[in-house]
Amino acid sequence: MSMKFEFTFAKSHKPSGGVAVLLKSAGASVAAGADVADPENVVARAAKIKKFTGKAFSSLDIVAPHGSPADRIVVLGLGDADALTDHDWLKAGGAVAAKLGSVDKVTVFIDAPDANVTGKAAADFALGMEMNAYAFDSYKTKKADDDAKPSGKPTKVTIVTGTVIAAKKAFTAAQAVAEGVFLARDLVNEPANVLGPVEFAAKAKELEKLGVEVEILTEKEMKKLGMGALLGVAQGSSRPPRLVIMQWKGGKSKDRPLAFVGKGVVFDSGGISIKPAAGMEEMKGDMGGAAAVTGLMHVLAAREAKVNAIGIIGLVENMPDGSAQRPGDIVTSMSGQTIEVINTDAEGRLVLCDALWYCNDRFKPQAIIDLATLTGAIMVALATHHAGLFSNDDRLAGQLLAAGIATHEPLWRMPLGREYDKMIDSKFADMKNTGGRHGGAVTAAQFLKRFVKDTPWAHLDIAGTAMGAPTDEVNQSWGSGFGVRLLDELVRASYEA
Repeated sequence: MSMKFEFTFAKSHKPSGGVAVLLKSAGASVAAGADVADPENVVARAAKIKKFTGKAFSSLDIVAPHGSPADRIVVLGLGDADALTDHDWLKAGGAVAAKLGSVDKVTVFIDAPDANVTGKAAADFALGMEMNAYAFDSYKTKKADDDAKPSGKPTKVTIVTGTVIAAKKAFTAAQAVAEGVFLARDLVNEPANVLGPVEFAAKAKELEKLGVEVEILTEKEMKKLGMGALLGVAQGSSRPPRLVIMQWKGGKSKDRPLAFVGKGVVFDSGGISIKPAAGMEEMKGDMGGAAAVTGLMHVLAAREAKVNAIGIIGLVENMPDGSAQRPGDIVTSMSGQTIEVINTDAEGRLVLCDALWYCNDRFKPQAIIDLATLTGAIMVALATHHAGLFSNDDRLAGQLLAAGIATHEPLWRMPLGREYDKMIDSKFADMKNTGGRHGGAVTAAQFLKRFVKDTPWAHLDIAGTAMGAPTDEVNQSWGSGFGVRLLDELVRASYEA
């Protein structure tokens, strides 16, 4: 991160230098905290000159305001106070963080007139500030002057609110979410020469510090289990594959777990069916699903979620050396079903099918959700604004859609059906790994559906949202961490005791 924050919550606080942040809804005549931070009514005069009305996420910036104990006042508009959502508070925090620059201390007067500012809203505001400030710059040897304070010390932020106790409690959970999102972003942003399957597995192993039980299966162990589909993808790389199993046991011992499975192709060259050179560097992010699952498991453990959860990630590298599998090869999956490899660049589903079968067979979960940067076809359908949702269970699909709306990590349900299933039938094996150009995201999902039996299951194709998605107040990073907040909300709303 280029900027770090240290948050405190207080019922009252008088700024002494630094930045004072005031919030103003469109219908309010004055901003919160104006009596303390702006005794000379400078804000009202500046707002009149600038025609600042409090429109949502617009801002007014006043340097060296006359008579103020602060060195600078930033006023953020909230728009219609009655229409504010949880996500709006997150965005408001992000919008403020984007305005700050390099500062030592900030005082935020969050109790805007006309707005219902709960403890959760205050915590979401702080979370938004943190998420906006994230930057992956560890490989830069020269930093811009305004990237960070020379001291390296965190910016001290005091959030003034009447809901101090509730805000502190909510912020503990919010911090866990921030850590999980940042872990997922870091993993996606890391270059592939640094983060191979072994190194990724080691990162997941670190979750043991939070109480997560972590097992790592090697190539030898996967061979014994019959994971021919996953191993077929890995055989062209000099870097060995890994299957990581993470267990968080926060629920009752008799409760069946909720399972999350992630595609972890640390770099995807396409194999023998090699990709075009242009843009191939972005394939370091083809493990966005595994990154999201790892980040989610961090969140659940860090906030001590009252749920039993399984996280499984299949980690491989898809490379085109002399040992690589060829188009036309037939592999046998752990399920015993055979697969004709039509295109070695349709490799993610080969990794996932063995991971899904292993998960279902061993843990008998109440539901399975997989995440994968699986197809370019989903971006043709949905661009980079929604992730594709495929499911064999209407209830689970509804829960996920609701969680997507709540977190603004939106999903759009896509079809499954017999007609699409027939498209992956093979002349030489039980199925083939691609059904052709048309409906590519759907046939990929149909392929995965053959490996979950009757267990409620959902597949999230996050190819357009996990990396390179449009930036906003909450995310300025190439690797977005998409899915972590979405699935944490799903757990909270629908599965946590």
